[in-house]
Amino acid sequence: MNLKKKIFKFFLIIYFISTHSTNSLSLEPKDFVQSIVDQASQILSKSYSKEEKIAKLKLIAKENVDIKGIGFYSLGSHRKSLSDDKKKEYIDIFEQYFLKSFSSRLAEYTDPKIEVNDQEKLNEKYTMVSSVLLATKDKPQIKIDWRIITKNPDKPLIIDVVIEGVSLAKVQKEEFNSTIQTNDGDINSLLFSLKEFVNK
Repeated sequence: MNLKKKIFKFFLIIYFISTHSTNSLSLEPKDFVQSIVDQASQILSKSYSKEEKIAKLKLIAKENVDIKGIGFYSLGSHRKSLSDDKKKEYIDIFEQYFLKSFSSRLAEYTDPKIEVNDQEKLNEKYTMVSSVLLATKDKPQIKIDWRIITKNPDKPLIIDVVIEGVSLAKVQKEEFNSTIQTNDGDINSLLFSLKEFVNK
């Protein structure tokens, strides 16, 4: 095979791989959530230590959750009064807070069975995916809805989880606002609280 044919074949392979990768990434929101649920369930069912499970769950969250978006939503109108440096400080500590909170709670489960049912396109940017955490002999069935950002179909991201009708992002926003308001509107009170949680 001469050099020109080798080069052509090389670029043909690269084209095929890139095209295949793009198609595989263009998941329906329902399939996207199912994939994440399956990954988490597999980790939790293995005989990893709790620390290993937490580390692996954090990687899933960093890849599939819009942590920055959730962070700014949770801050609400207080975001407007922050300098760029303070916003960066907040997002940095919020990511650590979110990942620790998310992974440590989920790591308590041994093998959660979540059944993804259907999806509803809310608009061009958001889709809601419905699922249930199946009942066990100790716990009842729980309805879980996932709000997915779908403005980029090749990179859907989780922006909120609604458990039995209660938005976790909204609850967190209310808690953050309460912390700031009870401290005379000082954002540093919230930062201190988040750092305290991360470091304990």
